Amino acid sequence: MSSLSNAAAERQRAKGNLRRRLLKARQAIPPAAWRQKSDRICDHLQTWPGFQQARCVLAYWSFRGEPDLSPLMAPRMDRRRVWGLPRCQEKELVWHQWQGAQSLVTGAFGIAEPAPTAPLISPALVDLILVPAVACDVQGYRLGYGGGFYDRLLSQPLWRGKPTIAIVFEYARLPTVPRDPWDQPLRGICTETGLYLGE
Repeated sequence: MSSLSNAAAERQRAKGNLRRRLLKARQAIPPAAWRQKSDRICDHLQTWPGFQQARCVLAYWSFRGEPDLSPLMAPRMDRRRVWGLPRCQEKELVWHQWQGAQSLVTGAFGIAEPAPTAPLISPALVDLILVPAVACDVQGYRLGYGGGFYDRLLSQPLWRGKPTIAIVFEYARLPTVPRDPWDQPLRGICTETGLYLGE
């Protein structure tokens, strides 16, 4: 095995170990604290001009203790904004218009996602992407679940310039995370302590 492939294998081991440790910590957050932290994240986003001006926002439906953004998506909160949620289609993310929690179905990974019949969202309409993460470092590099869905998406020309904010709890905002050449940095991070934007 070459030193290059040794280094790549070591990075994958480091990512896997960090991912397991951080997911365990996230799942240990008591429900009341999880709700409070999630609500603070929503508050920080609501007061950010970048969010206030966005008319089409892509997000996610909380899974395995991820911060919950659903209060932002409630129709009473947001009559002028279109929300999109991802559906996993083979190795790609396809974005559909969110039409309420009752319209979601269970996808291939056990994650709630829009039905295939929900209206599609064109990349040209998207103003902001709120990206789920296991962790994110201060330079915007994200540790995900290992499937590479967001890195593939954000490397495509249609998506490359879109503003992206990682959504994590503060304990998972790290000085650095193991990084592969194909990892795509995000523009900023939002935690319960605030919104941190890169240069």
